[in-house]
Amino acid sequence: MCSKKDFIGGEIIAVDKPLGWTSFDAVKRLRGALLRKLGLKKMKVGHAGTLDPLATGVMVICTGRATKRIDELQAGVKEYEATLALGATTPSFDLETEVDATYPTGHITEELVRDVLARFVGAIEQVPPAYSACKVDGKRAYDLARKGREVELKAKTLVIDSIELLEYSPTQIRIRTVCSKGTYIRALARDIGAALGSGAHLTALRRTRVGDVGIADCLSVTDAVAMIRDAEIVETEQK
Repeated sequence: MCSKKDFIGGEIIAVDKPLGWTSFDAVKRLRGALLRKLGLKKMKVGHAGTLDPLATGVMVICTGRATKRIDELQAGVKEYEATLALGATTPSFDLETEVDATYPTGHITEELVRDVLARFVGAIEQVPPAYSACKVDGKRAYDLARKGREVELKAKTLVIDSIELLEYSPTQIRIRTVCSKGTYIRALARDIGAALGSGAHLTALRRTRVGDVGIADCLSVTDAVAMIRDAEIVETEQK
């Protein structure tokens, strides 16, 4: 038996964003399914927090009047699991761009890594990546960076609640971090690499929690589309 849904009155759908998809891709897919289901030409659909194409995991999508809750949902703490390659940097701080410099890693020990990670817990100043959606003179920073333009962004104060070392080797670490809205894990990887004296860039990123929503609460995009298709609709007028 299908559950009743009021997509116009507002529903919150948690999906596990696939690798390679933009956040817009996921919203567009669900919006298309909703428009077909409801026989509409347009409706409000949005997400509570962007994920890079090379990241996977929890993405909270709001429909109809629930889009008014996006700011509230975005304000929740985020949890990520990230893999960092040590000994090399890239301009985007992840795999979107090629390695631009390499560094020795012979001095890296697990004790050093744990010591450095501890320095990032609490309130920190973080400069966002040039390859980000931050705006510079009304333009997206990543558009300027991809054109080879110099991008200067101001540091922002963020809060890192915790960083846990999950796996260690002298050339790669995997961490779990709980952090505030606006934290760029790619920038955290850059700063950890700098503090280690080895450079670093992100090779994998999975968001495992947004507020109270975890991976276990998420549908695949395919299952979310099927849920919309099969749902029993509660009739609500669109405003």
